[in-house]
Amino acid sequence: MAEIKANDLMQVGGANGSGMNSGSNIDMLMDVSLNVTVELGRTKMALRQILDLQQGSVVELDRLAGEAVDIFVNDRLVAMGEVVVVDDKFGVRITELTSKQSK
Repeated sequence: MAEIKANDLMQVGGANGSGMNSGSNIDMLMDVSLNVTVELGRTKMALRQILDLQQGSVVELDRLAGEAVDIFVNDRLVAMGEVVVVDDKFGVRITELTSKQSK
């Protein structure tokens, strides 16, 4: 197991240890993978209803067609968007970034 020394943390976190204070420090994080989830809506169903689902079944969600979808990064709401089609694939156009105050 590698040993991490206080001096190493100072170099990563900046001279004052307060976080990223130069462009080169943030570059270390640019290749970190994050889970991005787009939520169209939610619903509650009884177990009996779940067991009755089959191909072609329709599950009604709590959102209206055309309403904004939620965009989560690592289970944290970060934006709202609208569903678009790009080269026969679904995509999401970001329409609003959420602020820390609205969470």
